Amino acid sequence: MSGHDQLVHCLCELTRLMWKLLLPLVFLCVLLITVLVLLVLAVRFWLQSNRNARRARDGRPTVAFFHPYCNAGGGGERVLWCAIRALQNRYADINFVVYTGDLGVTGQQILEGARRRFNIVLPRPVHFVFLRHRLLVEPGLFPHFTLLGQSVGSIFLGWEALTEFVPDLYIDSMGYAFTLPLFRYFGGCSVGSYVHYPTISTDMLSVVRERNPRFNNPDYISNNLFLSAFKVVYYCLFALLYGMAGSCSDLIMVNSSWTLDHILSLWRAPNRTSVVYPPCDVSAFLDIPLEDDGDRKCHSIVSIGQFRPEKDHRLQIRAFKKVLDKRRTGAGGREALKLVLVGGCRNQEDEDRVLMLRGLCQELGVADKVEFKLNVPFEELKREMGEATIGLHTMWNEHFGIGVVECMAAGKVILAHKSGGPKLDIVVPFEGGQTGFLADDEDSYAEEIQRILALPSASRLQLRRNARQSVARFSDQEFEACFLAAMEPLMGTLER
Repeated sequence: MSGHDQLVHCLCELTRLMWKLLLPLVFLCVLLITVLVLLVLAVRFWLQSNRNARRARDGRPTVAFFHPYCNAGGGGERVLWCAIRALQNRYADINFVVYTGDLGVTGQQILEGARRRFNIVLPRPVHFVFLRHRLLVEPGLFPHFTLLGQSVGSIFLGWEALTEFVPDLYIDSMGYAFTLPLFRYFGGCSVGSYVHYPTISTDMLSVVRERNPRFNNPDYISNNLFLSAFKVVYYCLFALLYGMAGSCSDLIMVNSSWTLDHILSLWRAPNRTSVVYPPCDVSAFLDIPLEDDGDRKCHSIVSIGQFRPEKDHRLQIRAFKKVLDKRRTGAGGREALKLVLVGGCRNQEDEDRVLMLRGLCQELGVADKVEFKLNVPFEELKREMGEATIGLHTMWNEHFGIGVVECMAAGKVILAHKSGGPKLDIVVPFEGGQTGFLADDEDSYAEEIQRILALPSASRLQLRRNARQSVARFSDQEFEACFLAAMEPLMGTLER
């Protein structure tokens, strides 16, 4: 037998062997896929049976909001309660449920907290489903691969929510996009989402690519070429999964132009996406008088925001320190100056962060001029804003900035970060007049604070008037009208 014939014979034998191995493998794959499909269908049938039994018992459909931190007291929680209030006022024949992980309080205490913090009272009660495994979405549980860990954790938390209660319409109001396919394909629910902030964005990718240190890109990664390259690949793959999950949503609402741009690039569903600016309690601050502040002996700088790392309170304290140093050298006015940090703490991690910020104040020698106001009631928040001259905001790429709007409604001179929602939607000219100031680092913040304090009081007063008039477009009434208009197609699908 020639060498050519031997080669042909070997190839034939190899092909025959591969075919013998391939057939069982294909059969096994088909069997596994069939079992998986049957399992999914069985679970879906079981969940929908539960929903049908509940519908027969209640006699009306149910809309559920997934908001594991509904008692946190931040801007996202204000959106939740305003949304439920608007829907309850419009649809009297529909029940409402909130999935929450706040186990230490009762439903009544949560509603009382909403009234105390946001001045919001619901026209009728809602049912709370308390989730026992909120720890699965805590960032502290995942020191590395946090985005992936929290997203996988949200799937398990969403599964707990779905098995506890199967709604007719599911709304993710806190940004857990990976729960959307779970409720749509397993629960058979219509699904919608209100996106405050994309879990990942092109800006985050650019920060890693350019190897810039940030709170979510520590020095040991930004200084290492291999780790930076690995993180870029990780972010790109995660962005792909995030886009696939988000695209399952029947309705997508975003809170700002900045968020809209990122969600359109990731979820690619322009026909289902609209901007619904979050509700800001503009009217509650309009009774704060707009008076000339030229005779003040102490100017207060107030910051409104939860004590989360991305809010960058460290930047506020360091910039404030630079302002004080300049004033000591004679480069500023003689009025006393203080910084008031007002915000909520969601958990022990936030409380530990406050302790670190207090330590930073001690280290910089400004502890006697910085005040911390934690989880304060609405009236105290309003009092602090009424006494302030400047409203301060330092979060890079803030999705919207409810605290910024509230400061402007209260008639404060706003100094916000030169990015995200504040730059694109809020601190923009109004009828040709300036409404505030923008900065992006310690030096520019210190310079702008000095500039604001150096303005003639009459100029500050006119700027404050412009700011107050410009934020009427972010009122509760505007939110309710836009939110109800966006929700109407989904609400119309509910069987009464």
